[in-house]
Amino acid sequence: MIGGYLRNERYPEALELYQTMRSYSLRTDSCTCTFALKACTSLSDFEMGMEIVRNAVENGLESDRFFGSSMINFFVKFNKIDEARRLFDEMPQKDVVCWNSMIGGYVGACDFDKAFDLFFKMWGCGIRPSPITMASLIQACGGIGNLELGKCIHGCVNGLGMGCDILVNTSLVDMYGKMGDTESARRVFDRMVTRNLVSWNAMISGYVQNGLYFESFDLFFRLVSSGGGFDSVTMVSLLQGCAQIASLYTGKVLHGCVLRRGLESNLIVLTAIVDLYVKCGSLKLATSVFSRMQERNVISWTAMLVGLAQNGHAEDALRLFGQMQEEGVALNSVTLVSLIHACAHLGSLKKGRSVHAHLIRCGFVFNAVNITSLVDMYAKCGKVESAKRVFENGSTSKDIVLWNSMITGYGIHGYGREAIGLYDRMIKEGLKPNQTTFISLLSACSHSGLVEEGMALFHSMGRDHDIRPTEKHYSCFVDLLGRAGRLEEAEALIKQMPFEPGNAVLEALLSGCRTHKNINMGIRTADRLLSLDAMNPGIYIVLSNIYAEGRRWNEVDYVRGLMRKRGLRKTPGYSLIEVGNQVHAFFAGDDSHPYWAEIYSMLESLRIQMEASGYVPDTSCVFRDVDDQVKVKMLWGHSERLAIAFGLISTPAGSLIRITKNLRVCNDCHTVTKYISKIAKREIIVRDASRFHHFVNGVCSCGLIDLAVKRDSLIVGDDFNSGQTKMKSVLIDLLVGATIKVNI
Repeated sequence: MIGGYLRNERYPEALELYQTMRSYSLRTDSCTCTFALKACTSLSDFEMGMEIVRNAVENGLESDRFFGSSMINFFVKFNKIDEARRLFDEMPQKDVVCWNSMIGGYVGACDFDKAFDLFFKMWGCGIRPSPITMASLIQACGGIGNLELGKCIHGCVNGLGMGCDILVNTSLVDMYGKMGDTESARRVFDRMVTRNLVSWNAMISGYVQNGLYFESFDLFFRLVSSGGGFDSVTMVSLLQGCAQIASLYTGKVLHGCVLRRGLESNLIVLTAIVDLYVKCGSLKLATSVFSRMQERNVISWTAMLVGLAQNGHAEDALRLFGQMQEEGVALNSVTLVSLIHACAHLGSLKKGRSVHAHLIRCGFVFNAVNITSLVDMYAKCGKVESAKRVFENGSTSKDIVLWNSMITGYGIHGYGREAIGLYDRMIKEGLKPNQTTFISLLSACSHSGLVEEGMALFHSMGRDHDIRPTEKHYSCFVDLLGRAGRLEEAEALIKQMPFEPGNAVLEALLSGCRTHKNINMGIRTADRLLSLDAMNPGIYIVLSNIYAEGRRWNEVDYVRGLMRKRGLRKTPGYSLIEVGNQVHAFFAGDDSHPYWAEIYSMLESLRIQMEASGYVPDTSCVFRDVDDQVKVKMLWGHSERLAIAFGLISTPAGSLIRITKNLRVCNDCHTVTKYISKIAKREIIVRDASRFHHFVNGVCSCGLIDLAVKRDSLIVGDDFNSGQTKMKSVLIDLLVGATIKVNI
């Protein structure tokens, strides 16, 4: 009767009957104890299992080979490998089941060397291995990652006449798939005389793991068309494949298959669906599935949180984190790292510090991934010194990603020499730079005006480190030259590239043309860009701004008309400021904030004080053919000014104000912020789309000087060389009374 309950997976009834039998003082034999112990193993009931073991020992059954195998399985299940081995060594007689139990235990504990040692002892004792033995050894080969050893075991399988065994062949398919040899996996799969769903799942999973997503879908359609069924394992593999290629249509088809098969209550499947929709950018569908889940674990919560954070909904991610805490969900390090990235996106230093403290309180290991995310967060929140402390003290072993993160942090703050110094230290410590290292370095040099140093680093890539420059490296180099006004050199560099320039390179040149008022080159570059990507609104905006710099309003209207005709819109600018424990968002001309009256009153007071100190609005920042008074009014509604004014009225006097802006700061806002930092006696940190600006007592860390005089239009022709262009533009601007910026 106990055996019947066990075979029908009614484990509680099996144990209840065993206890009833004991209460009648009936003698139990090896079969009774074996069945009862297997029920405990299936129920993960360690205490009851130990009671059965003690009863068996009292009756002298510990030497019975059948019960001995069950005891080994029981101890292996609860990670008591040493206890299992002690029992195994003390058993006077061992059949193949005992050997398999112990070998399987070592494989499950990832102690693969001992598994093979035991197999060789088994062979030496004359015990013929069974298919279960070989399946365990094949799994061990996959765990070691030794393909040659796996092929040797495959040869043993054929030599032992097990070439048609479904368990062994399925294990081979799984092993080859995990080690990247999908061709061998498919050969084994195609030669199988009989297959079960586990075999199909192993082959489908192997394709997905190796990036062969379309092959996995083809195999699934073959499975379904042959009349075979599928289960949650099949769906999870396919959904993961769809997520990797962001195939929303195929994902929806698979979602339909899940519903038709009745798998919508499976937690793992639903988590995979949430992850799929998140990676396809369909947050509405992801939220819909997530909200209907009756059961959620930390993985499903993290999938939703990561999706919000990575798709620009950082505030929603932080709100979801609060909900996780309210529901008592145990966090893991992946959840917290995702939160750190969300805080970095928002520039929310207080919340970032809170998550950092949570990492410490939960006792998570500060590995390279966690430390890298913290370095990135502190750097993007304007605390580069804190980023440096985490970098130096967080871990003794630093990988290249961590070094790159710190170099990037220095770069966005304009600390180009510190970035180069850290790179030199990295080289001395024996680390090999990668492509990302040089992207970070070139960007740092660009933000710091280190032209010669940047050129030397660019040329050292191939010469010293055998790294071939990509388009991203060329775009950084072009940006470096463009910011320095060396536009002709930048254009010549593009012509010498070993491949056709893409958007990134041409956009860098276009930005330089706009900054240095080279209208003719700017128009040429914009034309090339539009031929590559006619639906990029940013190109139209920059082109219209270039025309506006030259007062060519007909062309401005034509470009804006093209945008409207093609349904393109300019990305709205917004600024974020964290006050108390809340992040406030402001858009240009925003009057929706509860304190909007106080904000505009503060701005008016600042404007009066600034004009008394010599401030003259730079209306060229407003690219519209409207009255100057209207332009001035529009300037004073820019989002960063609203955020700064709110910071002034809602934080203690003398405290630091930290702003995050999604677009680049315009020239006039740059000038205004310098004035405000001096008038209000506040340090103001502004993180825009390009870099950080630290404003202290009327000076900005970016090294640009603003002359508070009215700008007139200046068009620099292509016939000047790079040195003459910069000098003549400075002299002409001074003569005509224009606002200029000089890099120092």
